[in-house]
Amino acid sequence: MPGPIAWLAQIPPVTRTWLLLSLLTSLAVHSHLLTPLQLYSPASLSLSSLLTTRTITTFLYFGTLSLDLMFHLFFFMRYSRILEDSSFPAQPAAYLWLLLQSAVLLLLMSLTPLVNTPFLSSALAFVPIYVWSRRHPSTPISLFGLVTIGAPYLPYALIAFTVLINGEWRAAQADLMGCAVGHVAWFIRDVWAREMVGGKSVLTHPPEALQRLLGDA
Repeated sequence: MPGPIAWLAQIPPVTRTWLLLSLLTSLAVHSHLLTPLQLYSPASLSLSSLLTTRTITTFLYFGTLSLDLMFHLFFFMRYSRILEDSSFPAQPAAYLWLLLQSAVLLLLMSLTPLVNTPFLSSALAFVPIYVWSRRHPSTPISLFGLVTIGAPYLPYALIAFTVLINGEWRAAQADLMGCAVGHVAWFIRDVWAREMVGGKSVLTHPPEALQRLLGDA
């Protein structure tokens, strides 16, 4: 059985970096080196303050140790890893570009008065889950060994589980945001680019500078 370092080495680079930064952020909060107030993206966030560090840390903090935290980290890591391996092999810049675009959309959504979620980590984690589920429509998914569903229904089943363990639908607000942004990301790459544009664009492919920086194949 591989050790922790060997296990981490098997995770593709973007997912691995995101996972490690998220774990370090949670550890810093747990050790009282940071407080959640130093990490969250406030509802009063303005367009002029979109470059503050909080707009980064809001995507790294998944909350205190809880069943909900373990639930989100497990599914995020599993499907982000699978998506990066299957759809973006040796293309870290392309996968990072997908996440960066999604993060910008989520930040813009957080400016609206209808959104009341200080942390956007769960929302961003739902994007790869949604994109993977749409790209593998015929794949059966076993949920906790209790029921088998088609992959396209996975995001909605996870949302229902979030509501169930938290007892209110507002707990799934970030997940619903992630589904909405994930749908946009999937539509742009798998429908719009193929049927309406017919080629590459900045919406579907990362800038060349980012590809050179991360060494995309």
